[in-house]
Amino acid sequence: MAFVFGLLLVASVLIDAFGTIVLPRSVKRPFRLSGAFFYGGWVLYKAIARRPNGRMRNGFLAAYAPASLLVLVVVWVVLLSLGFGMMQWGRETPLSRPSETGHLLSYLYLSGTTLLTLGYGDLTPADSVGRVMAVGEATTGFIFLALIVGYIPVLYGPFARREQTMLRLDARAGGEPTGVELLRRHAECPELLVALLRDWEELASALLEGYLSYPILAYYRSQHDEQSWLRSTTAVMDACALIQVASGFSPAVRLQAHATFAMARHLLVDLAYIFDAPPEGDGRLDDAGYARLRDLLPALPGSPEPLAQVRHSYEPFAEALARDLALETPKWSLQHHAPDNWQTSAWDGEHF
Repeated sequence: MAFVFGLLLVASVLIDAFGTIVLPRSVKRPFRLSGAFFYGGWVLYKAIARRPNGRMRNGFLAAYAPASLLVLVVVWVVLLSLGFGMMQWGRETPLSRPSETGHLLSYLYLSGTTLLTLGYGDLTPADSVGRVMAVGEATTGFIFLALIVGYIPVLYGPFARREQTMLRLDARAGGEPTGVELLRRHAECPELLVALLRDWEELASALLEGYLSYPILAYYRSQHDEQSWLRSTTAVMDACALIQVASGFSPAVRLQAHATFAMARHLLVDLAYIFDAPPEGDGRLDDAGYARLRDLLPALPGSPEPLAQVRHSYEPFAEALARDLALETPKWSLQHHAPDNWQTSAWDGEHF
């Protein structure tokens, strides 16, 4: 029974590691040890993070993704070592030191040194089957660690691209990006919106592919406390929604706004499904807020209903992800003008 348990444990870990590192995954997926680890760890971590406030809380939450990734690797190694050790113990493999034969701790020590390819040689299998199992474990450990070394840098490519695109939005839509501010700053040259929205369509498709393959990326927070991928994406979707219902935009801008909106909504819907975050609420804009929008964008229709219909298609998913990932969605418009990030510095309270 110990041998069978160890074999099942090793198989489960290898399948989970293969599905997490090597195999691109679909939206619908079977149960994964890594998925349960990330989800359960995040629920506990988020509960603990309620105590700190402000910048300390943001820093605490930002540490979860890289820390949990390292802990997951350690968990995989421990489980693999335990599984191989149980297999050797289950068959009572003769050891080079006869006095150690039959002791579970000895087999776990043998398994750990073999899996990590330490090669001390002070305790080795004394029969052919045990030696074959040891060689197989050493091979598994070598391949496993090589995959881990190659896996971690892969995560930072999509993360870096996401951050670069978000940073460029600062001068386009404000330090706290809003869809209204994005359109207001491009009022004199609305055709420039085509290139910007095309970049966000490409980013949304890249995020969708990256988050489906590596869900841990969604937990990586931005390098700036007031920014997040969800806030920026939702602000761009707000701008696309306004373009669709307002008058005065060219067909090229409307076409690109529709394409960007469709891809971004696809991203939010699939992520809400992955993280089991059912859509909820769409209360970011009331009648008074819509009146302020019309003051800033007179091209909007007099009735809020056209915009409300578009909002209902994506806001509930954005709100659900914000709740689940402890992020924030943007305001539709800011009542007080705030300086952009590039206009401020850490040495004084003034801005350029």
